[in-house]
Amino acid sequence: MSAVAVRATEARGVRDVAEAALAWVAAHRAEFTLGEDALAAYGQVNSTWKPLGELAQVCATVTRHTPPADPLHTRARDLLAHAWDQTGQGALFLDLQRQEPFATYPLEVYAAFAAAGLRHPGYETAAATVARTRGWRLVEQDPTRRLGVLAAERYSGIARPEPAAAVRDGTWLGGLPEPWTFEARAGYALTHVVFHLTDWGRAGPAGVPPRLAAYLTQWLPPWLDTCLEARMWDLGCELLAVAASVPGSLDPPAHQEAWSRLASAQRPSGALPETGPAGDTDPDGTDGFGHCYHSTLMAAFAAALTDARHGQGAPG
Repeated sequence: MSAVAVRATEARGVRDVAEAALAWVAAHRAEFTLGEDALAAYGQVNSTWKPLGELAQVCATVTRHTPPADPLHTRARDLLAHAWDQTGQGALFLDLQRQEPFATYPLEVYAAFAAAGLRHPGYETAAATVARTRGWRLVEQDPTRRLGVLAAERYSGIARPEPAAAVRDGTWLGGLPEPWTFEARAGYALTHVVFHLTDWGRAGPAGVPPRLAAYLTQWLPPWLDTCLEARMWDLGCELLAVAASVPGSLDPPAHQEAWSRLASAQRPSGALPETGPAGDTDPDGTDGFGHCYHSTLMAAFAAALTDARHGQGAPG
């Protein structure tokens, strides 16, 4: 990158990254629309419900961390309303429940809306009925996913005797593994453990035990640097969201450098590719929605958490 480009990206604050990212998401809101295949048997959940749930999750956090008069809050609230409309004000979750009673993804997506106060009592009653079965309690999942399901259940008033602490300690992060065993899959697992423990940044850092916070403080900086050096922007955003959730895990110079590198990878349109070279390429003609939507949402998510913790502009 040229010296001029470096100075330009350094002049951009974290808030600028969030605004540009949500502007791109708003311009592509139609691509989050649920089609007829959303309720199809053996449908492609990863291309229908997953993007919609991620949109709701990020917007719920942004609205929590911005005042109602803030334009960023208004945009996130409008996107959240659009996403809720796609579910038929929650009615489609009840249809999914009847079609796939032991699938957990409907409850996980629903929890993102419930976190913002958008609820469907009929679905919650049906979900609670299924959750009382042994079949539901014995669904086999990896510990990180299990932690997320337990968090989603709480939003629907479902309580089970399974202790979340035991599940947490069985995750990759909970076991405090050798730091050199970090790779992409472990990185995404550890970020989601932190997201579940902090309610996606809405509950603050209190849910992260001191031993995990100390481990992250020591090893998050080199992991983040490695990801950004490898141009893994999506995972880099998630690690920056973790940094905003665990106070002191990045010192100010490292934090500023990370955000400058991320800003340099963001396209003029506001999109951020999941991976690949930084530059000014228009993603609408090259990377496409599928390669940009998640990382762009994560850029907005990490920026909202960072800005809420550090104030306007770059982290200090």
